[in-house]
Amino acid sequence: MMNGDTRSRVLGGVRLMLLSGLLPAGVGAIGRLIGWVALTATLGPTAYLLPAHPESVTGRLRSAVTGHALAIAAALASLAVFGLWSHPSVAERHQDTAGQIGAQALAVGLTLFLLHLCDAHHPPAAATSPLITSGMCRPGPPLYGLLAGLALVLAVAPLLTAATPRPAGGGDG
Repeated sequence: MMNGDTRSRVLGGVRLMLLSGLLPAGVGAIGRLIGWVALTATLGPTAYLLPAHPESVTGRLRSAVTGHALAIAAALASLAVFGLWSHPSVAERHQDTAGQIGAQALAVGLTLFLLHLCDAHHPPAAATSPLITSGMCRPGPPLYGLLAGLALVLAVAPLLTAATPRPAGGGDG
């Protein structure tokens, strides 16, 4: 027999498992339908933070939207600065070029600076900028997929979170 705290933790864990599993599954399915890879590494942590910690600055919708928008802008600016707009991805080359390393470093640093300046701390945004500057989600369909996936998670996660009340005792934080 479970005590109240254990029961709350189990229910909270089940809630998070369902929410954070449904979001990527839906994003992946929609991406497949539209022909873009919409499910990227940055979505998992965002899909966790929004329902698990909505009261913290890192889990607020404002922080997630602002954070990813700033990361995308920083990454695109870094691609332009290093002349990498249509450069092959690290996956195609099987290694980073010096320019990609510079662009990734600049993009992450600029992203963190802007997140701090805007008080919009969202750690997954720091993964968005290297996805773009490494060429994995370069301008064109890969970037469109990332944008579509982010838009879906940012639109749906708050709705799912609101529709599924947290167990008494906040067992999913």
